[in-house]
Amino acid sequence: MVALAALVHASFQLSVSVLTLLSGHAIGGGHSRSRILRLTTSYVIGAGVMTLLLLSFAALIFANLFGHHAPHIIWQIACVFVALIGVLIWAVYYRRHATGTLLWVPRSLARYLTDRTKVTKDSAESFGLGLTTVFAEIIFIAAPIVMSGLALAQLPAGYQVLGLFIYTAISLLSLGAVWGLVGSGHSLSAIQKWRETNKGFLQFAGGGGLIVLSFFVLVYQVYGANIS
Repeated sequence: MVALAALVHASFQLSVSVLTLLSGHAIGGGHSRSRILRLTTSYVIGAGVMTLLLLSFAALIFANLFGHHAPHIIWQIACVFVALIGVLIWAVYYRRHATGTLLWVPRSLARYLTDRTKVTKDSAESFGLGLTTVFAEIIFIAAPIVMSGLALAQLPAGYQVLGLFIYTAISLLSLGAVWGLVGSGHSLSAIQKWRETNKGFLQFAGGGGLIVLSFFVLVYQVYGANIS
């Protein structure tokens, strides 16, 4: 359950888009390879820290509210919420524009993030940008976070910690892939071309993954428990 939710999280593209912008401005500014690597590494770490904090907060809230056994109605509400977010991803995650296809992000937020990538010069600023970008996509990230938080709240403390780090690691797969490609000298144009070519698949996978997750949880956690 946690791994599938984290894979859906990894399919979201706002953090990846900001990372490619940050890398492009750093490369265009003539920075050394080592400095570019420091900036992008700090950004990925910031994104990971914010993901870890959001999931920890969700698991803590659910554990305090429901203990290790959330009522079936809570699971049902969570399943409906996650499925609706999946449909929302299919409907609005990308939108047509005169300049091409854009992410769902409001233009004011997009301008803010773009401007921040232009003026980010050190690791601390890059780390903060990673934190901000993950939080900016909370409307979609909330779905896998809620489901994973409910699942982790059921586990013993040691497994909760393990689950937190498993989710965070898997959710960073797409960012880690771009970080590795940029660090190894691959061109940003090739990365962007791949993302543009496969955006439809990523959108379908993200929305479909949430719907599959909600169906699986409904069958296993709610109706499966009633049968047993």
